[in-house]
Amino acid sequence: MAFYLICYAVSWILARQHVYMLSGLVLIPAAFWLYWKDYRESGNLINLKGLFCLSFAGGQGISCLKLSRLQTDWSDLTWLCFLLAVVVFRLAGRWKGPDRLAGRMARWRVLSREKLSREMLPGQRGLASGQEESPEKVCRRVKGRILWAMGGITLISLAAFLLEAAVLGFIPMFSYGVPHAYSYFHISGVHYFTVSCVLVPSLLVVWLEEDGKGAGRLWQRLKTVQGAAALGFTAVSLAIPLLCVSRFQLILAVGMAVFTFISISRRFRLKYVLILLCCMVPAYLGLTVLRSHSVEYLNGIFEMKNGGTPIWITQPYMYIANNYDNFNCLVEQLPSFAMGLRMLFPLWAFTGLKFLAPGLVNFPLYVTKEELTTVTILYDSYYDFGVFGVILFALLLGLFCRLLSGLRERLGNPVVHVIYAQIAMYMALAFFTTWFSNPSTWFYLGATVIAAVFVGWKRK
Repeated sequence: MAFYLICYAVSWILARQHVYMLSGLVLIPAAFWLYWKDYRESGNLINLKGLFCLSFAGGQGISCLKLSRLQTDWSDLTWLCFLLAVVVFRLAGRWKGPDRLAGRMARWRVLSREKLSREMLPGQRGLASGQEESPEKVCRRVKGRILWAMGGITLISLAAFLLEAAVLGFIPMFSYGVPHAYSYFHISGVHYFTVSCVLVPSLLVVWLEEDGKGAGRLWQRLKTVQGAAALGFTAVSLAIPLLCVSRFQLILAVGMAVFTFISISRRFRLKYVLILLCCMVPAYLGLTVLRSHSVEYLNGIFEMKNGGTPIWITQPYMYIANNYDNFNCLVEQLPSFAMGLRMLFPLWAFTGLKFLAPGLVNFPLYVTKEELTTVTILYDSYYDFGVFGVILFALLLGLFCRLLSGLRERLGNPVVHVIYAQIAMYMALAFFTTWFSNPSTWFYLGATVIAAVFVGWKRK
């Protein structure tokens, strides 16, 4: 932490002297240092604390480069909020209280199942406790339920997609010349079910990893009827983001699947990264073209200082860097705090109160440019309570991540890895948006928890 604090101070001083390039180049290695430190301590490539620091602090370093004319000097209060977020999150993540809570929760589950077993008839006890089930039988039961969960989510998602297409009268992929076709492809309440398909590839990984290792056994499992069904569900779940022309949903689906694999197997090779990039980059570029976003259109929005910067550098840079400038706009322009209404947006959305009382959600968005609306994970916490909101949010997020890490180690439910992978994606994309005031985030988590309860536990 001391190394990061020193680098942060140097970066702030350089930014004040308008030495932007060095300011960013000092902060980026500090973010990698924090990630490496957490990885070395835990041996976990997707350590939640490390991912958040790498993403948020590293994204801040990238933003400090100031390669766009839209970017301006940040206020000292903005710098303070970014610093407090990382420091408080890391301190909260080091407290061992959530580990003890995770242990109690695991023990409570065991005791409750043993109590249920004692109260049942002798012939029913084995089924309730799982003690009399052989490992092979347990594996078949869990795999079967995972497959049912995959099929259920896929069919619901497909039905919702077809409903939206029928009611709205178009499919974004085939709507040429409409740059924001995906934004219009939305029926309130229904679209949550449409995009729930992003969970299916992660469940496929859980299904494949449930028994045995090795490419040989993997191929044998995929050749079965169940394997064909699992691949079919996954193909449909990946086709829906493509038809919706949603780059984000595609990245989320694939990224969560990769993180689920790392969480279960605790291994990941460089060749997997290369294969994934070879598949994802063409898909991302293809969806950009299908969204009718030309190079001229994007360059006109991003306003890079160097007009010759290639679009494959400009686009990811601005999707990271400008978010921090949007936060600075909020800090400098916000007249009064929302007092919790922004973070409670999922409640207003799920209950329908946003339609009955529009004042609950009608807050202006303070950004550098109307088209660039992505923000950091801290945006709504500051919008609600200022610096105190940032501290409180970072504290609760750090404690939650520590608790989830403990539950992943102690609970015998394989779908817990999908929940962990989902939170890991949010930490890895902490620079992108306010994940926990987004209704879709809670819908995904709710659907995953339901799947976890349906699949059940393998062991005590």
